[in-house]
Amino acid sequence: MDTGDADPFAEQQRLFELLSQDTRQLIVQELLGHPAHLMSLAELEYMTGKNRVTIRNHLDTLRDEDILAQYIFEPNKETRGLPAQFYGFTERGVEILHDYKYLRGVPVARALYENTRKTEKIQRHEAAPRPDLPPAVAAALEIDEPDLDDVDVGTGR
Repeated sequence: MDTGDADPFAEQQRLFELLSQDTRQLIVQELLGHPAHLMSLAELEYMTGKNRVTIRNHLDTLRDEDILAQYIFEPNKETRGLPAQFYGFTERGVEILHDYKYLRGVPVARALYENTRKTEKIQRHEAAPRPDLPPAVAAALEIDEPDLDDVDVGTGR
């Protein structure tokens, strides 16, 4: 019997610990809930309640693991004063989120995000133009919005 093989569950445990750290968990949840799944540093700072340095350190960790990437929207005259750097998931990141069942929580994360009161600055950042996510990432994060016209409010059906 070869005992030199690595623990088959070591990578799963490492990823679970990486994603379950409180601040990284908040970052992931906020990105899942954001309508574009791309957030500026200021948006993440506001929505998580953590300071910029802490957020940046955890973003770096998630980027080093290829769970998140930095996406750039080339600034121009119309976007002056708006963010140009955004953070969002990579293809590997959504695969990991799928494996750990995070993607099932996208509708709840979206509802929480939409019902959070935002300052004018954060509303401006939220409305800022953003680059496109890679198609596979965008497709994995897409949710079907319910057609409320088909719901009978009195019976819930």
